[in-house]
Amino acid sequence: MVFEPPQRLVRALGESAPDGDEWLERLPKTAEHAVELRELTVERVQVPGGRSSLVVLVRRPDGTPAVLKLAPPRARPESERAALAHWGGLGAVQLLDGPVSEGVLLLERLHPDVSVRSLPEAKALLEAVGTLRRLWVEPPGGQVFETVGQRTGRQAEVMRTGAVGEVTGLVDAALTARAELLAAPPEERLLHGTFRQNKVLAGERVPWLAVGPDPVVGECAFDLARLVRDRVEDLIASPSGAATTRRRIKRLAESLDVDQERLRGWTLFRAVESGMRALRVGRPRDAELLLEFAGWL
Repeated sequence: MVFEPPQRLVRALGESAPDGDEWLERLPKTAEHAVELRELTVERVQVPGGRSSLVVLVRRPDGTPAVLKLAPPRARPESERAALAHWGGLGAVQLLDGPVSEGVLLLERLHPDVSVRSLPEAKALLEAVGTLRRLWVEPPGGQVFETVGQRTGRQAEVMRTGAVGEVTGLVDAALTARAELLAAPPEERLLHGTFRQNKVLAGERVPWLAVGPDPVVGECAFDLARLVRDRVEDLIASPSGAATTRRRIKRLAESLDVDQERLRGWTLFRAVESGMRALRVGRPRDAELLLEFAGWL
């Protein structure tokens, strides 16, 4: 089988690829080798797939359905492996046994086309919150994960250099919020890192399981902040979008016992950071939505 990467993956990795990176060019051979090593039967490549990895639906030698996931080093697949192993299938997709190859994960098969985003908004948020609550556990001994301070520190440096014109005020507010939040952080947990509605898929073991973590250690409000802006295009299109956002922050904070102001602060930082990144890579429409949303906070 020819392992042709979906165009969505090609575009997304092209936005962030460092000079000289050849991961995409090597991907077909890497995938072929991974399949042969594990004696897998390939069904199909998942399309459109994700923005940071190739996802292949496969069957193991005993016929059990599974997923083969291949990701470049900059997507931190080994950190994902460590987090999934620590969660042990509680709240997240199960990491399956087998040969360990760098950047290659063999995972339990979920229903790849059915996420909680397919549910009505209120129900989707309820199910997403229930899943997220199970992921917030004590980090494993021996720190192997990046911290929120480290990750946002790198992001903050890039934001400062790109802050020109009318976005300067928002960037300054986001950076101030980050500094204040990191000055007195609450208890740290292992976090999903990129949690949102389409990262929660229907499963067989339990109804909903999280996939695709970019794990980080820090306070829970950081993880919850990305969920606040889910369906941002609908929020922006609504005359009551700003009020709805404020109610969502209050509801999510109360449901997970997170400080409301800390959740608002991290929501602001993460929205501005995502908006600035969208500007850098030539996605002005996405940037416009995210920065307008941030302006409500």
